[in-house]
Amino acid sequence: MNEVKKPKKPLIFYYAIVIGIILAFNLVIMPLFDGNRVKEVDYGTFMEMTENRQIGLVEVQDNQILFTDIENKQIYRTGIMNDPELTQRLKESGAQFGGEIVEETSPILAMLLSWVLPIVIFIALGQFMSKKMMDKAGGPNSMMFNMGKSNARVYVQSSNGIKFSDVAGEDEAKENLSEIVDYLHNPKKYQEIGASMPKGLLLVGPPGTGKTMLAKAVAGEANVPFFSMSGSEFVEMFVGMGASKIRDLFKQAKEKAPCIVFIDEIDAIGQKRDGRIGGNDEREQTLNQLLTEMDGFEGNTGVIILAATNRPEVLDPALTRPGRFDRRVPVELPDLQGREDILKVHAKKIKIDDDVDFHRIARMASGASGAELANIVNEAALRAVRQGRTSANQSDLEESVEVVIAGYQKKNAILTDKEKMIVAYHEIGHALVAAMQTNSAPVQKITIVPRTSGALGYTMQVEEGNKYLLSKDELEERIATLTGGRAAEEIATGTMTTGASNDIEQATKLARAMIARYGMSDEFGMVAFETVTNQYLGSDASLACSSETQTQLDRQVVKLVKAQYDKAKDILIQNKRKLDILARALYEQETITGDEFMAILNA
Repeated sequence: MNEVKKPKKPLIFYYAIVIGIILAFNLVIMPLFDGNRVKEVDYGTFMEMTENRQIGLVEVQDNQILFTDIENKQIYRTGIMNDPELTQRLKESGAQFGGEIVEETSPILAMLLSWVLPIVIFIALGQFMSKKMMDKAGGPNSMMFNMGKSNARVYVQSSNGIKFSDVAGEDEAKENLSEIVDYLHNPKKYQEIGASMPKGLLLVGPPGTGKTMLAKAVAGEANVPFFSMSGSEFVEMFVGMGASKIRDLFKQAKEKAPCIVFIDEIDAIGQKRDGRIGGNDEREQTLNQLLTEMDGFEGNTGVIILAATNRPEVLDPALTRPGRFDRRVPVELPDLQGREDILKVHAKKIKIDDDVDFHRIARMASGASGAELANIVNEAALRAVRQGRTSANQSDLEESVEVVIAGYQKKNAILTDKEKMIVAYHEIGHALVAAMQTNSAPVQKITIVPRTSGALGYTMQVEEGNKYLLSKDELEERIATLTGGRAAEEIATGTMTTGASNDIEQATKLARAMIARYGMSDEFGMVAFETVTNQYLGSDASLACSSETQTQLDRQVVKLVKAQYDKAKDILIQNKRKLDILARALYEQETITGDEFMAILNA
């Protein structure tokens, strides 16, 4: 369990305490050092004591009058008034005009109180405040007290650290990295033949594929210290601090060699140097220092540099050249077998039924990353708890796939009968067009239950195996399937709704890619007008052509989508009776499986 720490008091609290101590010292402690206690009285009391002959000694100063009682035990102080007859009255009262009534403090004591004591107080205050600020800033290694020092987290793997067995679905990446582990265990084997290990390995791939986990698994297998730091931690407000952190990081790594240095999101400091005025000098200096440090390694230092990024296209060429990051290790989305292995690894962490078909779940989760598959298993466990069961079953995992894809079911979304029937026709339109074509994936599930993602329903198609190439016919059939929902709405109701907005967007995007990127157009042929950037972060596309060519390209896209829409409409008109029966069944049941759909269709 984590220790519950008391909340830290603000610094103003300690300032208030110090000010209170100083005030108490001046008001209470300082008067105790006076030779005699002095009592303040008004001028009327002084006149009354004069008339009653109660004054012993008296001393008239420029701004005050000091006097004692008749026994000289108490000293009094009062202010000066314009009283010409004061001296005469004092003489008549029997008062004695003496020397200094208040004894002066010793010069040594005065110096101690005036100079030494305040200095001691402020030194103690400074030490106290420095300690508090250090604790608040993160200890002696914080940026405030140790500027330019590396704050890399150092992990020394224990017996229960991450191993390659904990990482599934990335067999090629593990094979590449296992060679590094072997080198750290037995470097002489490579040195005898004259081979040298890569100084740096760059892990590239989409988010959530396990790049950081693979780096930790390398350290776990090699059982060596593992320095972990994010690229953004090198970029500081002050120019030069990032470069200083790089120097300190590599200095620590050389002292603990053999070891592994892992820099996550290296694109934060490794972007191309463009030389523009007003660029980020701090980032460029940090990159230059990193390049220098990587060149400074000898062949036998035993320090391996691992870095991860999902934007390899923005990295500086000097960083990715041989001799620095010699090897690029792709960490791609897992295939069907990889997804199944990942599901089994994460399923070991929860209680699950023995009859769960992980192959079926892996097929349903096509295109999911390792992080998404871990989330699917966790969602299945949470669903089992909500339903009062002690283990997750097949239905929990299947529902969790839908949760990750389309969100939770919206229980408060109540459709009217007319809207519900339109959605039923829409989803059956997708499924029926897909079933009547030869190259479409089989239908797995059809539902008209609204989801939190905004979908009022969806049709799930699942491929039988891995699909690495798509033919022109297959892409056209996908477009026809996407347009089948709108076509079914128009046939059944004679009107159109906004429910096909996402279908239209996907169909247009796919048609444009066929013509502008894949060269599947009779008019343009094998010419690419569209380039893709950030392939691991959404694949942003940009056109590079003249305005006239773009106009023709747009016409080709419209023509292609329209042709497939007409094709889908013809399929549904020819099977109008089946469309009505299937839509009525979906309307009544709200969710039907692929097997139930095919049974009704064939009947």
